[in-house]
This record gives sequence, C-alpha cells and structure tokens, in this order.
Amino acid sequence: MHDKQNKVADRRARWLAGMALGALAMAAPAHAETLQGALAKAYENNPTLTGARAGQRANDENVPIQKSAGLPSVGASVDYQENLVVPGNSFFTPGRSLSTGAQVSVPIYQGGAVRNAVKAAKYRVEAGQADLRATEASVFSQVVGAYMDVIRDIAIVQLNQKNVSVLRTNLQATSDRFEIGDLTRTDVAQSQARLALAEGDLRTAESNLIRSRESYIRLVGDAPDDLQSPPTLPNLPATAEEAVAIALNNNPDIDAANQRLGAARADIGAARATRAPKLSATLTGGYNNNLNSIPAGNTTSDNTTTSTIAGVSMTVPIFQGGRPSARVRQAQAQTSQAIESYVAVERDVIAQTRGAYAAWQANERIIAATEQAVGANGLSLEGVRAENSVGTRSILDILNAEQEYLNTQVQLVSARRNSYVAAFSVLAAMGKAEARDLGVEGGALYDPEVNYRRVRGQIFDWADDPKPQQVATDTKSVPAATANVPAYVETSPQQ
Repeated sequence: MHDKQNKVADRRARWLAGMALGALAMAAPAHAETLQGALAKAYENNPTLTGARAGQRANDENVPIQKSAGLPSVGASVDYQENLVVPGNSFFTPGRSLSTGAQVSVPIYQGGAVRNAVKAAKYRVEAGQADLRATEASVFSQVVGAYMDVIRDIAIVQLNQKNVSVLRTNLQATSDRFEIGDLTRTDVAQSQARLALAEGDLRTAESNLIRSRESYIRLVGDAPDDLQSPPTLPNLPATAEEAVAIALNNNPDIDAANQRLGAARADIGAARATRAPKLSATLTGGYNNNLNSIPAGNTTSDNTTTSTIAGVSMTVPIFQGGRPSARVRQAQAQTSQAIESYVAVERDVIAQTRGAYAAWQANERIIAATEQAVGANGLSLEGVRAENSVGTRSILDILNAEQEYLNTQVQLVSARRNSYVAAFSVLAAMGKAEARDLGVEGGALYDPEVNYRRVRGQIFDWADDPKPQQVATDTKSVPAATANVPAYVETSPQQ
C-alpha cells in the first residue's frame, strides 16, 4: 500500500511540474504562426527595415555623384536677339541674330580630389551595407522579443485565470464550512481578500498581454494569432570567449565602424587636393546667324559666322586664406574621432556579447531550478490541502501555498522567455541573426549590392527611378489587440 502511494505521489509530482508548460500548450491550429513566419513578415514589411533599405539606396548614389566630378561635361546654348532700336548711323548692327554654341570641358588633373572622394564614398557604401545588416538584426531581435512576450503573457494570463478559478472554489468551500461552523469569519475574509488580489493580478496580466500583442503588431504588421513554440536557435556558442571571437569578425557594427574609418582617411586626401593645381581642357564651338538683318549697303559683314576654340586651362592656388590647411586638419581630427569610435564600438560589442551570454546561461540555470520549485510547490500545495482536511493546516496556509505555486509557474514561463531572447541576443552580437542565418521564409532576400552595382557606373542624366511608393504595410486595418487567450490546457499525469 505504501509503495502504491509513493508511485501515485511521483506521478502527481511529474504532473504538477508540467503544469507551467501546460499553460503554453495550445491545440495546433490549421494556420498557426511560426517565429520564422513572423520574421519573414517583418523582413518584408517593417518600416524601419524598408526605410533603412531606401536610405542605403540613397547612400549608393554618392559614388556616381563623386565620379561625375572627374568626367567630361557637355553643354549647349541657344540665344535669339531682336534689336528694337537700331542707331540711324549704324551700318554694322544687325536687326536680329540667332546664336548657338556648345562646350566640352574635360578635367585632366584635380590633385586627387575626385579619386579620394570616390574612395570615401565607396567606403561609406560598405559602411551603410553593414548598418543595414545591423538594422536587420535589431528588428529581428525586437520581433523575437515581442513574439516571446506574447507567448509568455498568454501563459501568465492562463495561469492567473486558473488561479482565480481555484480561489473562487476555495472561497465557496470556505463559506460553506463557515455556514456549518467549521471555520471562522476570518477564514472567509482571508479567502475573499486573496481572490480580490488574484482578480487584480489577472487584470494586470491581461493588460500586459494587450500591450505585448500591440507591440507585435507594430513590428510585424499583423496580429499574433496562434503563435507556435519557437524553434531551437542555431549556431549558439559553447563559451563566452567563442561568442566574442565570432562577434569581432562578424558583428556589423564593427564592420561599419571600420569602413567609416577608411572613409575618414580618404577624406584627408580629398582635403589636401584643395591646394593642388587643377588642369582641364575645353573645346568650344559657336554659330551666329544675323537672319539677313544687316543694313543694306554693308558689304563687309557676313550674315553667318562660325567659330571653334580649343584650349587648356590650369588653375594654381597661391593663397586661400588658410582654408585648405583647415580642411586637412579637420579631416585629420575626424579620422582620429573615427579611430576612437571604432574602439568604442568594439568595446560595446564585447560587453554586449558577454552580457547576453551571461544572461542566457543564467536563465538556463533559473529554468532548471524553477522547474524543481514548481514540482516542489505543487506537492506542497497538495500536502497542505490534505493536512487542512484533518485540521492541522489553516485556510491561510492553503492560500499561501497556492500563491507560491502560482509565483513559481509565472517565474518559469518568464525564465523560458528570457532565456530564448538572451540566446538570440548572443546570435545578434555575433552577427548571426540575419535573414540569411535564420532560414527566414518567403521570397528572395534583399541584397543591397544589387542596387549599388546598378547605379555605380550610371552616367546618363535622365536615368531616374520609378516614383517612390510605400513598401511597409500599415496597421490601420488590423483589429485592436484583446486579452482573449486559448483555453487552459493541462498536461496529463504520466502513467
């Protein structure tokens, strides 16, 4: 008999330990949302990300803009004049004239200004592409956090709903026992007070769930319906040192800082070019037609004339009031700033990586400890109820045991959320939290290099892009979030 009771107690312990996980269990819907699906929606529709892509396309244009300063320029002009009053003694002034002209100017040498400006622009394109990667990882981190917040808050609402239901049953039982004189009014008041507090906690949990759902809508652009349990994260490091080593090679913020440093150094060369000679060649052609308006009797002037002029022009700066050296010193100081910024970014990445790794490991240990606490508090609650039935425990003891059990369940679902988010933060710090790393569902991934290759050699003056259109979806048509949750599902006792 004693062995049988022990087996029943073991099964009950395993069952109670699984109740917090049961709060997360839902019936599998036909069109459940996965974390990959949520990330895919954000990847396509998040305005922060689509805006960053547009900003990078604008950044790409700096390369052809800087290149244009070293390319030939061609211009033409047309001029028509009508002399309304011609002096009476003028034999050479035409009554009207039509003039046309064209000029070609070819820069030959500009002291390295164009070369260094183009070089700096290319570095900044590379920095912008790295920034785009960082924005993508940041948006994904926010989406993962929002996704896990919704799952956590659904579980907490369900746990609080169950707690309110249990406390209502306790209050009814306490009131019934008070009616027959088995308990005192104090016992009833304690049950009423604890139920009122539980109902308040439920309202708070529902408010938190609504806020989490609205945050999800803001990031993803769609309502968080039927969220599935997230998949195991790939490529997690074994140690903090391994995470830092990968981060130093792959983190996009470090890459961007390094590219900006290269651009700042190129800016020094561009600044020095302002005190170098400039050499250019020009070719000018002109045509003038007096439209047969030269006064009669003048036989020395032609009604039409043409001209062609070729030349080479050199400009040698002699004194510019100290402007060139000021620009060089300014560029040198900005390079020093870029060097220090690189060190600062590197420090930040190291600290973020180590901190995220520590948080992940800590929450993994918290999960293990809290799972034990859930099982122990579940057994304790059952024991207190049994002891109350024989008069050795008070109603307050039962209420306290129920509260401790609820608290550990909430701590468990919160720790699971925190662990997953911290692990994803580790991947983000390592530069491994982008669409290409996570198997994001959907169409082809956005490649900023495609647009850069398209525009970097563009020299046609009329090669405009189509009219700008909204890419991100708005959320005006998405219904307001509610605190409705799926029915609470408990895991069955293991046989």
